[in-house]
Amino acid sequence: MLLSKIKKKALKLVGGLELVDFGFALPYTWVLVEGPEGKALGVAMTLPEEVQRYNSSISEPSLEVFIGKADSLNVIERTLGLAAINAVSQYNIDLSNADWTDVLGLLPENAGRVALIGNMPPLADELRRRGFKVFVFERNAKLWDKDTYSDALEYHLLPEMDAVIASASCLVNGTIDMLLDRARKARLFVLTGPTGQLLPEFLKGTGVTHLASMRVVDIERALLGLKLGSFKGFEEGNRKYVVEV
Repeated sequence: MLLSKIKKKALKLVGGLELVDFGFALPYTWVLVEGPEGKALGVAMTLPEEVQRYNSSISEPSLEVFIGKADSLNVIERTLGLAAINAVSQYNIDLSNADWTDVLGLLPENAGRVALIGNMPPLADELRRRGFKVFVFERNAKLWDKDTYSDALEYHLLPEMDAVIASASCLVNGTIDMLLDRARKARLFVLTGPTGQLLPEFLKGTGVTHLASMRVVDIERALLGLKLGSFKGFEEGNRKYVVEV
């Protein structure tokens, strides 16, 4: 499991960092850390359709405990674990070579067939406008529209794709390993969204080519948005970036 490998690398970086605050919430679960260089905020998308009757076994929260649960079968623990990994990643990440843009800038004109893992209508519409053949896959039936495929078809169709843009929530729902395996022929594999705040070096050799995520530049503003359950409020404190793995 990829998350098992990532958590081992993340645990090596927690020295000197303090867990300041956290919350398992909508729309994002978040973890705030602080070290000698300041604070960093990491998030992971909360997937309420995955939670059901789970109860977290965590009784004494810490960065080490959260990260240690990142590959748990319990989705609450896994979400907290990934948010903690992202907080540690954002504290340590070097964005001096990042492109301060969004995922659209990565796609060459001849990308051909593009898979979107997660229904992202504005992105899908823009890709179609540019002439790409777009296949949108979504697990949550509440987010389906007339152009959406069930995620059950990812296994069969991903080997035909030239590029894959995957919501990084695939790390939360545990499908990342299958996606990477089935999309091995894709020239481009991008993890996108706030959940993709990982250190690029955590993903070297996996098949992921780029991370298109968000850097929290105004922690107080972003944190207030998270506490109020606001996508817009959170994103107003962020800046989009793209980094190569």
